[in-house]
Amino acid sequence: MAKLSVELHRYFFEEERQPTVKLGDILALAGERVFGFLFVILSLPSALPIPAPGYSIPFGIVLFLLALQLISGAKRPWLPQRIVNGSFKLERAQKLVKAGIPWLRRLEGITKPRLTAICTSLPGRAIIGCAIALMATSMMIPIPGTNTFPAIGIWIIGVGLFEDDGAISLGGLIFCVLVAAAMISVILAVIWGGTSIIDMAKDWLKTVLEGL
Repeated sequence: MAKLSVELHRYFFEEERQPTVKLGDILALAGERVFGFLFVILSLPSALPIPAPGYSIPFGIVLFLLALQLISGAKRPWLPQRIVNGSFKLERAQKLVKAGIPWLRRLEGITKPRLTAICTSLPGRAIIGCAIALMATSMMIPIPGTNTFPAIGIWIIGVGLFEDDGAISLGGLIFCVLVAAAMISVILAVIWGGTSIIDMAKDWLKTVLEGL
């Protein structure tokens, strides 16, 4: 199977397209690895360092639904026809894909089938699904800065799933854990008047050292 970056470049830039494209039209590029493909495609607009207003919430909802299916052990995803048939402007899609392909190629340069149980076993896919569900929930929060890093985590995991590279997906999981920890720290900082988990840890460590 050709690399995803190659397939996307061919589809969006080498073949003639209508002014609008549908999600269903490009699903054929995924073959049997539809879950990984959808996670990569749907997280891409929010993961890129370019403005993508209006994508995070609806795509976050779809990613959350897909994550639940991954947790349940589904082999192939199900999406409502309204979403599959939803159209978006080709020009806008080309802009996003063009910005994302260089990053995708960098990651593909180190991908290979390994630790495949993480991507193919029911426990591995369930853990991945839980992480994606958490990150997708964050993407749905209409607050600046709450969607880019969660989307990056989903994007990394998606590339790993598509390439059957458990090491890459594991790296994405670790990234998601770090993002979740940072989010919790920010929330607690707001609740406790600006004291983050890091500050609390420093104070605790200082107290312990002074008591020695």
